[in-house]
Amino acid sequence: MSLTTAPAFDELIEMRGLRFHYRDWPARRAGAPDLVLLHGYTGHARSWDAFAEGMTDRYRVLALDQRGHGETGWAPAERYGVEDMADDLEAFVAALGLRGFSLVGLSMGGMVAMEYAGRRPAALAALVIVDIGPEIVASGVQRIQAGVRTSDVFASRDEAFAAARAVNPLPPEAHHRHRVDYSLMRTEDGRWTWRYDRALRSGALRTRDAEKAWRSCADIAVPTQLIRGSLSDILSPETATRMIETIPDARFAEVENSGHAIPLDAPDGFLAAAREFLLG
Repeated sequence: MSLTTAPAFDELIEMRGLRFHYRDWPARRAGAPDLVLLHGYTGHARSWDAFAEGMTDRYRVLALDQRGHGETGWAPAERYGVEDMADDLEAFVAALGLRGFSLVGLSMGGMVAMEYAGRRPAALAALVIVDIGPEIVASGVQRIQAGVRTSDVFASRDEAFAAARAVNPLPPEAHHRHRVDYSLMRTEDGRWTWRYDRALRSGALRTRDAEKAWRSCADIAVPTQLIRGSLSDILSPETATRMIETIPDARFAEVENSGHAIPLDAPDGFLAAAREFLLG
């Protein structure tokens, strides 16, 4: 899959006391609906570049840097809850006047998407939840927590990429490098570090109570697809099955040879699964 994006541009928007960044890919046909993308924990809008390019024949694509991530401002440490981020999404939808849009959320973004969709917003038309559920496998959480606590300052971009590659060798190499390059920022001593808020590295991100999240699933009122990575250590098959039984209009797809980060690990398989649902 090519990483050359369709003509796209970056915008800043002030919402709820923070400066947010989003990337906007115009559709290649007039009158196309909107598709909003929410990245995962430690991710950013540019991690969607390949997927967005693959959808612009049918959608205008909008990828939001969520609070504390990418080029969006950092929030107070106590304001990194899923509800806070769902409120951000509500503000974003209202500010851009979106109607009849589809929503894709990965991991943390999937939690936000479940919360938002459970509020039954009139503007939402379809939902894709990517490798996350109300209950998360404990070993996967421990793996992620251990990863963000390791050294996060690097002498070069190459060193940062080597560290990321050592943790996850599954993604296509050029695709992986693209994500890492857009994950980095300079430090004052000339080195490199990850671009997300350091408060998020020490436990500021707050997930929802599982029972509340299950209630949100039951309240989702739009067609929904759940996508799981076949090697995922975050979303168990049992939780996935319960989600399909709980969400009123839900279907399921599994992407082979992918762990939790499906759009990164298996970009072609993810595009095929999401595209089949969204265009179906």
